[in-house]
Amino acid sequence: MESPVAKKATQPEEEDRLSVLMDDVLLSILRKVDISSAVRTSLLSTRWRQLPWLLPELSIDVRHFLPVPCPYSIAANDCQQAMVALTKAAKCLFAKPQRKSTITTLQLQLYLISTFLSDIGPLLGDAIDSALLKDLDLCLLDDLKPGDSSELHMLQLAKDMYGFFNAYPSVFCCLTRLSLHGVCFIELDMHHLLFDCCTQLKHLSLHYCDAGRRSVWKIDAPNSKLSVLQIDTCCFERIDLVCLPELEKLHWDTWVSEYIPLSFGDVPSLGELKLSSALTYYNTVFKLSELLHGTTSIHTLTLDFQGENLWIQPEMKQLYTAFNKLRKLTLRGTFVEFDIIWTTAFLEAAPSMEILIIEAWDHACSAFVNDEERRSVFAERKNPQWEMDFHCSKNGLLKELQFVGFRSLEQQFAFIRALLDRAPNLQAILLKGAEQCKYCDALETKSCCSTESSFPKSEDEQELVARRITDGKSSPRVIFHE
Repeated sequence: MESPVAKKATQPEEEDRLSVLMDDVLLSILRKVDISSAVRTSLLSTRWRQLPWLLPELSIDVRHFLPVPCPYSIAANDCQQAMVALTKAAKCLFAKPQRKSTITTLQLQLYLISTFLSDIGPLLGDAIDSALLKDLDLCLLDDLKPGDSSELHMLQLAKDMYGFFNAYPSVFCCLTRLSLHGVCFIELDMHHLLFDCCTQLKHLSLHYCDAGRRSVWKIDAPNSKLSVLQIDTCCFERIDLVCLPELEKLHWDTWVSEYIPLSFGDVPSLGELKLSSALTYYNTVFKLSELLHGTTSIHTLTLDFQGENLWIQPEMKQLYTAFNKLRKLTLRGTFVEFDIIWTTAFLEAAPSMEILIIEAWDHACSAFVNDEERRSVFAERKNPQWEMDFHCSKNGLLKELQFVGFRSLEQQFAFIRALLDRAPNLQAILLKGAEQCKYCDALETKSCCSTESSFPKSEDEQELVARRITDGKSSPRVIFHE
């Protein structure tokens, strides 16, 4: 056992080893740990004592203060205790005179609990007014799961949020990213708050929010700096993007609408669009060309059908204008037993396409949903019926095909062979196994597919698959990635 004298003698030596390191090196180490760990490092030695207050970028996440492992359903007391710890850490990091350097970016994620907002607000206000904080990335979380949240609770969250911004208006001056969870805007002027007040906002995310059921959200903000808009499971009947001149990325996950859910006006910078939803009895099937009308610069498009029937109608030539600049197309969530020849229709509609990604949806976990409950929401899956022109023009720019969830099924081979006929300059075919799903992993059966086909793992299996695809030709390369 090491004696106290020997242990004490080693401490200066260890501290000397740290002292020879540059501040930049030590700060790069601190950036990789959560904020509570970073603050605790100030106790390690005199060399580390001031380092947490020199970090130019801070990330304070209330979820780092929750019990470990974090339960699926978080108790109210745990939320309260986590906010107490977060507030204490924030006060420590903003304390004067320790904090002297400017915080270029603060990522702050906290629960929307009014009693704690009154503690956090003054800290932010003082930091902004003293030019200590440049950019704020604010995420206001709901302390309830979406399924447990009532309309009254969502209205209260909106009031608490509005009260916070009203009490500390200087927050608007540096708010560049905002993420809201479980807020109902029915009693607030949503457009005024998000676009007239948040004048520096570049990134906006809304999760499980609404403005009243079946509401239409119209965005007409010619002076907005917003470049990224993310919508996740929000109850909007439709979003009308009348004018957002700097919008570059739009992601909308899960909508419920009897109409075309999106319309575009003046969005000259929009280059990346991701649409993801399952077709339910409450949604309508629409023409993609009608939804994309008004867009002129989309180069990356993702369509995710979440394993259900397609929510787009068959078409090809009508997409020419919208697909004129399309370089990368991703089609996700196509049910594994569906014929996928229909996807080749996009090759002619998008003559500039260089990368095509197909993901076959094969989740055993969905098979364990109550049949009666499923039938009340989703129609029976039916194979897509698209009339194909097998003499259409070829796509000479397509260089890469990625197939996620490949299972050596006949319809998958038929699709790839049809693609080769239409893409003579294809250079690589990347075949990947199915993406991991924690719900499927918990089941003995990993697949909902009725066949026994699986991803080829051995060299012999992969060689056989490659020969079936290329028919003995040397090009394109077939790459396997489990």
